[in-house]
Amino acid sequence: MSLLSLDAVETFYGASQALFGVSLSVSEGEVVALMGRNGMGKTTTIRSILGLTPARTGRIGFAGRDVTGLAPHRIARLGIGLVPEGRRCFANLTVEENLLASARLGAWTLRKVIDLFPRLGERRGQYADTLSGGEQQMLAIGRALMTNPKLLILDEATEGLAPVIRQDIWAAIRRLKAGGQSILVVDKTLSELLPVTDRCFVLEKGATVFSGAPARLTHDLQDRYLGV
Repeated sequence: MSLLSLDAVETFYGASQALFGVSLSVSEGEVVALMGRNGMGKTTTIRSILGLTPARTGRIGFAGRDVTGLAPHRIARLGIGLVPEGRRCFANLTVEENLLASARLGAWTLRKVIDLFPRLGERRGQYADTLSGGEQQMLAIGRALMTNPKLLILDEATEGLAPVIRQDIWAAIRRLKAGGQSILVVDKTLSELLPVTDRCFVLEKGATVFSGAPARLTHDLQDRYLGV
């Protein structure tokens, strides 16, 4: 059953069209990769899903509801947790305060987040702006999980991080997948992304040009749509 579905979505910034009939879906318990070079529409797709840049045409469905044109706060309350590019932690709050600020009732608790990211337990009394970039990324993921989302969206969750921290993040994503968490993930590190992914969608100039299992994303297709 599809948890999230986009059907022929077209999105504009003023008179400039950014998405041209984008279609994708995420089923319950599935990890789906949204891929493409920089500037091809990945972030706009996420913004359209969240209602931040509303789709002008097409349909967006989530958890059995048509959310096209719905206000962003109402979409979020339906159960979407976003880990935005750039992390955007609350700098003047502690780690614990950041996590509790977004908490909603559900399986994800402070204790469970700290079990996933033990570093956050070690830093729970520190202000967010004193953390390393990798620790801030863990905090951003933990904060999204504290909303107990049906769907977790990760926008460039490992970009710019040290290799050892990237491995920690990917290990956490694998644990989330094993626990049945539905995830839509944007990332460029194919060697780490593809093994954890159930399906891939590739965007080129704001349009969906590939959808399917990772095994079908051949080296030729990777070079055509994802190469530098």
